[in-house]
Amino acid sequence: MFDELSARFEDAVKGLRGESKISENNIDLALKQVRNALLDADVSLSVVKEFISDVKDKAIGEEVVRGVNPGQKFIEVVNSELVNIMGNENSPLNENKNKPTVILMAGLQGAGKTTATGKLGLYLKEKQKKVLMIAADVYRPAAVDQLKTIGKQYSLEVFSDVKENSKPEEIVRDGLAYALDNEKDFIIIDTAGRLQIDESMMEEMVRIKGVSNPDEVLLVVDSMIGQEAADLTKSFHEKVGITGSVLTKLDGDSRGGAALSIRKVSGKPIKFIGTGEKIEALQPFHPERMASRILGMGDVLTLVEKAQKEVELADAEAMQKKLQEATFDFNDFVKQMRLIKRMGSLGGLVKLIPGMNKIDDGMIKNGEEQLKKIEAMIASMTLIEKQKPELLAAEPSRRSRIAKGSGYEVKEVDKVLSDFQRMRGFMKQMSNGGMPGMGGMPGMGGMPGMGGMPGMGGMPGMGGNHTPRQKRTKSTKKKKGFADL
Repeated sequence: MFDELSARFEDAVKGLRGESKISENNIDLALKQVRNALLDADVSLSVVKEFISDVKDKAIGEEVVRGVNPGQKFIEVVNSELVNIMGNENSPLNENKNKPTVILMAGLQGAGKTTATGKLGLYLKEKQKKVLMIAADVYRPAAVDQLKTIGKQYSLEVFSDVKENSKPEEIVRDGLAYALDNEKDFIIIDTAGRLQIDESMMEEMVRIKGVSNPDEVLLVVDSMIGQEAADLTKSFHEKVGITGSVLTKLDGDSRGGAALSIRKVSGKPIKFIGTGEKIEALQPFHPERMASRILGMGDVLTLVEKAQKEVELADAEAMQKKLQEATFDFNDFVKQMRLIKRMGSLGGLVKLIPGMNKIDDGMIKNGEEQLKKIEAMIASMTLIEKQKPELLAAEPSRRSRIAKGSGYEVKEVDKVLSDFQRMRGFMKQMSNGGMPGMGGMPGMGGMPGMGGMPGMGGMPGMGGNHTPRQKRTKSTKKKKGFADL
């Protein structure tokens, strides 16, 4: 997400290079480019005007201190204003300490409301909360069944006592009574949507709100609708009264405008964002992290949180020891690949790493295909071969058998083995002096960028040929990687 917007911001900064300070003369072109980039990204016009005005006021006259060029200073101001218009800080769920916390989900049909309900339920369950989801959409065919399916798959309880001619508010009332009897911590109510806002929809939402007395009314908004997202949020708030929004489908072909407009136009915070089809792909919204992504600076904190969620401390320590001693084997490598899959797509993870936003989707797709190829080869190895890769180097017949078993050519197996041995050797060299790039990131090998990963050598910034913008570094300063967590 935001790839196009990030590139446009970068172009805007280029014009400030070589200047001693930011002035009205040299900032005009940069601001014009930023303005056009925001409008193209479907940011609300009123938000764009205010944003540009604030950036100009704060940037002009800023002296450039030694070691910081005007472009960097401009980015600092832009980053600050992006954070400001998106709400400054994370806005957590309102939690009722005296009774079950009730969350009412609202939105138009097709925004992903039922899926968002399931995602939020899983998010709360993972925090050791007892959750009940109430299926109150009696209009859309299979809406109740969809929520039940999600509930069954992730062991989330669903209340769906839908009788003939049942009204949504009656279902909600019965569901709330059931939740109280069963001492639930959170109740999430999935309501019906419409193709467009209409009076009957709003009246029904008001009735459900009156029955449930919710602690949160979250509007689920499809980020693909662009500028309309902010207007929709404002309209719902005026007619029903919302406490925040959930922005879905940010991983799609969205241009980012909704994320930049909703808070400013509606006055209500974005509380969660959906960044993928997987039900686990729901994240609390952090304005400062989103600003960093928009400016192409990655999002290391989210990356670390994903790792912490999936990696047991004992496993991380054991892997770090193996990396440092260069004793990891193909079994370890498969574990790390599966860890990456649990954390999300390779492309989604790469874009969170600072400086990696320029890797295009084609290269990432190639990397994912390489990982599948390597996993197939490892699956064709015997247990002793996985544990002792040096056997493969010594006996060509073993490599030939693996090639046949995995459906690839011997030279491809040779390449993977060569990359793996080189990764081991590099780790042994660097174990005392620190590991540049990704440090102890499981499965990434600690090479500059992500270059130690077998089969990844052809991806710029991932250990292969570097693009002109990327430079190799000789830094030996140890950085904290996933295995250091």
